[in-house]
Amino acid sequence: MQLLSVNTPELEQDFIRVNVELNRTVPGYIRPIDAEIREVFDPEKNKAFRHGECARWVLKDDDGRLIGRIAAFVNRRYKNKGDDVPVGGVGFFDCVNNQAAADTLLDVARHWLLQKGMEAMDGPINFGERDKWWGCLIEGFEEPPYGMNFNPPYYQQLLENYGFKPFFYQLCFGLDPKKPLNAKLIQRHAALSADPAFSARMIEKKRLEKYADDFVAIYNGAYAGHGGLKEMKKEQVMALFKKMKPLMDERIVWFAYHNDKPIAFFINIPDLNQYFKHFNGKFGLLQKLRFLWLQFQGACRHFTGLVFAVIPEFQGLGVDAFIITESAKVIQPKTNYVHYEMQWIGDFNPKMVNIAKTLGDTFVSRKLATYRYLFDRSKEFKRHPMLSK
Repeated sequence: MQLLSVNTPELEQDFIRVNVELNRTVPGYIRPIDAEIREVFDPEKNKAFRHGECARWVLKDDDGRLIGRIAAFVNRRYKNKGDDVPVGGVGFFDCVNNQAAADTLLDVARHWLLQKGMEAMDGPINFGERDKWWGCLIEGFEEPPYGMNFNPPYYQQLLENYGFKPFFYQLCFGLDPKKPLNAKLIQRHAALSADPAFSARMIEKKRLEKYADDFVAIYNGAYAGHGGLKEMKKEQVMALFKKMKPLMDERIVWFAYHNDKPIAFFINIPDLNQYFKHFNGKFGLLQKLRFLWLQFQGACRHFTGLVFAVIPEFQGLGVDAFIITESAKVIQPKTNYVHYEMQWIGDFNPKMVNIAKTLGDTFVSRKLATYRYLFDRSKEFKRHPMLSK
C-alpha cells in the first residue's frame, strides 16, 4: 500500500475521488458538491484554521488504485464538557472493507495528532461546525439529507476494531408530513391555543433581522452549553439567514411566542440533496441554472429539520405540539413535501430527544456515532459526561 500526504492539486483531487470511487455503487449515496469539501481545507474559507490546523492523506493499493482517505485536525475550540485531555479529530474517512488499510489510515492520523500534543481523537467529525460531516452512520442507510455523513455499514466495524468507542450517538427523526396529526398532539395543541398569550407564525424574509434576534434568544436558552455547543450571536444568525434566503421556504420556518416573547422555533429547509444528486459533485453555472429550473418545477419533495428548540421554562407545557400543529395547518395543504427528516440530536440531550419524539408519529430514521479513541489505552474510557458509562 502507498500512503500519500495530500500536498498537490492532483492529490487534492484524489482525496475527492476516493469518496466517489468507493461509494458510487452503494445504494443511497449522493455525491457531495466537490467545492464544499475543498472549502473545509481552505484556510481562506474555513474559519477553523484561525484556531487550528489539519492534514490529509490518501491511500492507494500496490497497483495505484485509490482505496482510502482520512483527515486529521486540531481545533483549540473543539471541546466537550468534562474533557480532561486535549482531543483532536479525524474525519472524511473512507476506506475499502479491509482492516489493514483502515489501520494504516487511522495510525497516520493518530501519530500526527500525537505530535500536536493531543491525547485522544474523536471521529468521524468535521474540521469546523457540527452541522455537517459529523459521525459514522450505523443505522438508516437511506439517501442522506444535505451535509450529513453517509457510509457503508462496514465502517462501524473498521472503527470499532481499531479501538474506537462510542462517545455519543446522534439520532435523526423522520416524519410523514402528509399523515394526519395524532389525537394526542391535537389535544396538547388545543390546551395552548385556547390561551391568547400563545401564538405561532411563519418567518418573513423581509424581516430577517427581527427573526435573527428571536432565534438567538431561543437557541442560547435551549442549546448553549449542551455537548460543547456555544452561544450564537446575532451576526452569525444573520449570516446564516442570508445564506439560506434564496432557498428558504417561509412556509416551513416557524417561531412560537408567549406574550410576544420568543419561546420556540421549528427551522426547516428544502433538502438540497434532492437537487445536488443530479449534479455529480459540480455546481457551476449550468448546474445553478438547472437548480433554479428544478426549484421552479417543485422537484424537491423532501424537507429537512435543521433545528428545533423550546426554551427551558416552556418545556413540558405542550409548546412543541402547539408549534407543530400550527405549522401543519400550512405545510400539509399548501406544500408538496412528502418526506421529512430532522438533523441529528445528540443522545446527551435527552430533553430535545424527548421533544422530537413528541412531534407526532416520529421514528428514528437514522443513527450515527461520534467515536472517541484514547491514546493511553490504560486510561478509563468515559462516554459523554451527560451520559452513563
